Amino acid sequence: MVVPAFMWTQTYAPLANSLPVSALVAALPVFTLLFLLGVARKPAWIAALAGLGTAAAVALLVYRMPAVMVASAAAYGAAYGLLPIGWIVFTAILLYRLTVETGKFEIIKDSIGTLTGDQRLQALLIAFAFGAFIEGAAGFGTPVAVAAAMLTGLGFSPFYAAGICLLANTSPVAFGSIGTPLIMLQTVTGLPMPALSSNVGRICAPVSLFVPAYLVLVMGGMKALRAVAPAAAVCGIAFAGAQFFVSNYLGPYLTDILGSLAAIGALVALLHVWRPGGAKPPVGRRHSTGEIIVAWAPYGLLVVLVLLWGLDSVKALLNRATLTFAWPGLHNLVLRVPPVTAKSSPYTAMYALNWLSASGTSCLFAVLAAAVVLRFSPRRLGREILVTARQLFLSMVTIASVLALAFLMNYSGATATLGLAFAATGALFPFFSALLGWLGVFLTGSDTSANALFGNLQVVTANRLGLNPALMAAANSSGGVMGKMISLQSIAVAAAATGMPHAEEGKLFRFTLRHSIFLAVVIGLVTVFYAYGMPGWAR
Repeated sequence: MVVPAFMWTQTYAPLANSLPVSALVAALPVFTLLFLLGVARKPAWIAALAGLGTAAAVALLVYRMPAVMVASAAAYGAAYGLLPIGWIVFTAILLYRLTVETGKFEIIKDSIGTLTGDQRLQALLIAFAFGAFIEGAAGFGTPVAVAAAMLTGLGFSPFYAAGICLLANTSPVAFGSIGTPLIMLQTVTGLPMPALSSNVGRICAPVSLFVPAYLVLVMGGMKALRAVAPAAAVCGIAFAGAQFFVSNYLGPYLTDILGSLAAIGALVALLHVWRPGGAKPPVGRRHSTGEIIVAWAPYGLLVVLVLLWGLDSVKALLNRATLTFAWPGLHNLVLRVPPVTAKSSPYTAMYALNWLSASGTSCLFAVLAAAVVLRFSPRRLGREILVTARQLFLSMVTIASVLALAFLMNYSGATATLGLAFAATGALFPFFSALLGWLGVFLTGSDTSANALFGNLQVVTANRLGLNPALMAAANSSGGVMGKMISLQSIAVAAAATGMPHAEEGKLFRFTLRHSIFLAVVIGLVTVFYAYGMPGWAR
């Protein structure tokens, strides 16, 4: 093909034509994140900015990417970080704050706490099922903070409230915050959302099936599990079944919300006909059916509107307001070459400003509708918008910086270098694919950030090895959920929510670490099964 004079060509072994040496240098941004988060224990936003700076230096000095393209690629990634990703986070947490400020969240909490006084069942209801609901609606640390505080209020020790909620916040993470991690994964990989959503559901659902039982086993051993086995089984089957169905046939946006509602509904129905022997009486204030319906109304509206936004006819109408344009200084100006691509081809960079059809906008409409239902004045709503914006400022900096880092590594060729090096694991890569996602979430504290960091690397490696790229990308997100419980950010949130002494944070990390490693290995083995045992079962 004819290469225009202004097009810059990627190279994948820029140092001495050596792939191993080049890969070590290409990984410097990842090492920077690892050191600052895992050793220096710096805040995520500082680590993300430092990682971005390192990525820019590597792109400029090692890959010889033009400075204008370096800046453009970083800005392109940051823009995607803010819309649609940051927009979803902002509106989802604004909806949560609305329920807190009106006092309705206390009613939501009581409506669960009055069902049973048995701590094992409370853990299933609140830490697992309700935590999954909050993960689906808000994510980004909110479910651990909320559920841990609720369990502490119900009489759990701070340490076990924190530990149980960290363990429970695994199954739903890949679909958290209205599908934000998979939106990010699709953004960086360019793979179709149905394939990503389906594969994550098919990897996670078998694990979700036994996580409730595992949770009870950790709490009290086999004796505790035998006592509440019907509840653990019903909870796991309901959540895993809904997770599989919704992720495969409806998409990622409501997987957690509908899965958690299925688990809560199944447990409530079971508790009407069955109680474990020696169970304590329910605790908490009772409310009328009307009060409970009104309290849950904001999230009911969210479910309806997200479903509405997902309809093809509605989406087509909303997309009329979308502005799509070629990103300046980048679109089709970078040339990708074999072996990363089958043949030399320009790297596209199209940005869709889908402000109306974005999932975050459906959540905004849920906020506005909820404000009317809860009689939340415009002045109070404006104040909550400002409070939420201040609360999330550094989170937005982190999201924008990590995505800028990911896009810059992709367009400079650094990610391709790492992918070619990872291909050296050969037949073992499906297993290590999941562990790479696990490592990413441990470092960043976010499945969304891990997908931004490693998502495209998974695709490059999969194509190099002749594996299913959608399955390997899904393995990144699925393996990542098991790293959530050991991320320093999650541990800090859980400790703060329960009032646990800071001296016990190290103990909490050690408590969750062995469970995190075990569950990550299970995810890796499930991925290997799909890759080699039953490849036809993956999409």
